[in-house]
Order: sequence, then C-alpha cells, then structure tokens
Amino acid sequence: MSSNKFDTKHFRDKLSTVDDEGKRNWIYAKKPKGKFFNKRKIVAIVLLLIFYIGPFIKIKGDPIMLFNILERKFIIFGVVFWPQDFHLILLSFITAIVFIVLFTVIFGRIYCGWLCPQTIFMEFVYRRIEYLIEGDAGAQRRLDSQSWNFEKVWKKSLKQLIFYSIAFVSSATMLAYVIGIDEVFAFLKAGPIVYPKAYAGILLFAAAFYFIFAFFREQVCTIACPYGRLQGVLIDKKSIIVGYDYKRGEPREPLNKAKEGDLGDCIDCNSCISVCPTGIDIKNGTQLECINCTACIDACDAVMDRINKPRGLIRYDSEEGIETGHHSIFNTRSIAYSIVLVILMMFVASLFVIRGDFEVTILRQRGALYQEYGADSLTNIYNYQVVNKIRKPIDIVLKPTSIGGRILYIGPNETIGEGKIGKGTFMLILDKKELKSSNTHVTIGVFSKGKLIEEYKTTFVGPNNLDKK
Repeated sequence: MSSNKFDTKHFRDKLSTVDDEGKRNWIYAKKPKGKFFNKRKIVAIVLLLIFYIGPFIKIKGDPIMLFNILERKFIIFGVVFWPQDFHLILLSFITAIVFIVLFTVIFGRIYCGWLCPQTIFMEFVYRRIEYLIEGDAGAQRRLDSQSWNFEKVWKKSLKQLIFYSIAFVSSATMLAYVIGIDEVFAFLKAGPIVYPKAYAGILLFAAAFYFIFAFFREQVCTIACPYGRLQGVLIDKKSIIVGYDYKRGEPREPLNKAKEGDLGDCIDCNSCISVCPTGIDIKNGTQLECINCTACIDACDAVMDRINKPRGLIRYDSEEGIETGHHSIFNTRSIAYSIVLVILMMFVASLFVIRGDFEVTILRQRGALYQEYGADSLTNIYNYQVVNKIRKPIDIVLKPTSIGGRILYIGPNETIGEGKIGKGTFMLILDKKELKSSNTHVTIGVFSKGKLIEEYKTTFVGPNNLDKK
C-alpha cells in the first residue's frame, strides 16, 4: 500500500525523459480533454491567430508590430520607437522581468501552461497533427515499435513534411516581425538566387523550429528553459501550483481494493501520468518539470466523476492550501505584489504617454560669449538637435517665441527624415532693449509648415551691467 505522503525515494534523482541507461525516454502523452483543456484551446487559438495575422495588420502604412533590430526601429501597436526611445524599451523590458518574477511568486507557472509559445505550438499545433495522423498515445507507441512498412513510412513522412512546413511558415512570420511582411514576400518571390542570405536565414530558423517541436519537444521545458529553473527559487508554499491533495488522496490503492480499510480518494489509476506532456507523476509533489498545463486536473476530474467522488483531487492550489485546507489568492502578500506591479506599469505607461513626436535640444555653444551685432544688438551662438519620431520627413524653422529677435542659421538647415536627427548651428540676435539681465531666459519655438511643434527653453548671455540693481 502506498501509505507514504509521496514516493520521494527516486523521482527527484532523474529526469522523467531519461531512462536508467541515460537514453531518451520518448513521451507519449495521451490526448487530453476536459474543462481546462477547452479553455486553454481558446487561448491558444487566439494567440496563434494574433501571431500569424499580426504582420498583415498595418496602421498608416506601417505594421502594427515591428522589431527591426537591424535598423533599430520598433513599432508597438502602431507607435514608432526609434533609437532615441531606447530608454522606454529598456524600462519596459525591466518591468516585464519584474512582472514575470512577481507573477510567478503569486501564481506559479501558469504562464508556462497557458501562454508560453513552446506549450502552445507543442500541445495545440504539433501534437494535434500527430494525433490526427498517428492516433492517440497507444497507437503512436505501436507505430514506433513496428517495422518500417508502408503504413509507417507514409505516416511518418507526412507528419514530418507538415511539421517542417509549419516551421517554415512560422519562420517567415517571425522574420516579418523584423523586416516587414512586404519584404518577406519580396524575398520569397525573388527566390534564393537573388536573396541567398535571407533564404538561408529563413531555412536555418525553420530547421531550428522544426527540430525543437519534432524532436527536442518537452526537453525545452525540462532542460533548456531558464524560467523553469527559476521556479524553485521564486515559488514558495503560498504560490499557486497544480498540486495533488495528498491529504485527501492518501493512502491510495486501485479501485478493486478500495473497501480494504480506510483509503483515500486516489485509486492509483495513473491517468494523470498518461496525459502529462513532460511525463511526471504529479502525486510526487511540486516538480520543476511541471508546466502547470492542467492536463492532469482534467484527467483526474474525469476519473472522480466516474467513481462518484468530488472533483479537485488535483487542482490549482498552494502547498499551504493543500496542507491546511485554507488558502486565498487575495492575501497580504499577493495584494502587496499586485500594488507594486500596478505602480511599475503605471510609471512606464506614463512615460509612453508623455513621449512626444519630436525631441528638441538647444544648447548655447560651449565657451562662446555674446557678440556685438551692429550698434544695438547682441548675439549668442547655439547648437540644436531635433529628433523626428513621426513617419514622414519634416522641414523646420526656429523662431524665438518668448521675446523679440531673429535667428540666423550658420550652415544649411536640412530636411529631417523619419526617425532621423537634424543638427545645426544658429545665431540668436536680440535687441539690447530686450535684455534685462546678463542671463535672459528665452524660449525657442520649432515650427514646421508654420505650425509650432515643439518649444525649448534656454538662456541668452549678455553683459553684466544689464543686471538689475
């Protein structure tokens, strides 16, 4: 009888995907079904549609999402970010990391089971195709064990062909998020002879994509993924996990022995193991290999329904909740972390809101003093820099707006292209009557087509004898 809380002797000493001889133990996960699987399927379909349709959605001629690292141009929901906005991208990245850490502390690896691209593609694309062509877990085992006859050859060939086709389309889609869908279609239409490097990039990425989902599969989660390794550091007894209620389930025995003593609700049917995509036994407790995909919850609930036992033997809960029977997501810790997350997101959102279409810097030339300009005027020399963040080139004109005077450019005042930086030098000429101090505050307006687009405050240096007594 399995009277112990968990079988803790050996399961942590090795990976479920590696046998005693160190060879790969191929996982044949049974096709899951149930309430949680149906909800995850809806989420997966929505995310896949967003991924594949995203490059085709455009706003004002630009894609809705673009991450052009080569040209350092990023477009997020139609808003263009140039290298000058790098601090916003960096802050967003830091906020995302903090969000993931705090979210994991509270909710465990819910992200892995519901939103992770690895899980979505593996469980809702590649395994679906595998089930369709080769059948469920038992049929797949039989097919792999039989000799290479006609049935095995055509099923395996068809499956791998579809697998690579999906990988190729996904690779091209990923490239579209970097250079744009029009450029990708141009590459594909012209062919590998015209664009050998582009084709080589797509094919290599497709090969890596294909290898991950056709062969490496769950090993990504159990070996390669750093987020999974962080789980042991981030979660504690109050974190939400997919857990087995050992207090209710133990001691466990098969159903035909259930009347022989005071046994728990678990009948040791191993349905939870058969559907697990990483091949673990959730009854052994929290494990790094668990991706919180809820397949074991659906399988166990189905068994509980058949034997007239209440659902929830395996459920979303915390270790503390399973141990004490009392746990709430809305505790002091989760509320405090949520407040921190909200503050961080509001801070970053405010930076995005106040971000302007232009960034102007006007500085008085270092080391230069005022100069006489005629009998009644003085001049200061300034260097200016205007960053154009809009989608079209602009011609700018600088004018003083807070005081009379005029500006003379030293050198050309050129058109500023989209995402480019315009630089130049000018003289600000002010009448001596306008100056009331040796440091007069002035505002320079930046105009385009007669419209004020930005203002910048600076100072004009004059003689010391202008200071008010």
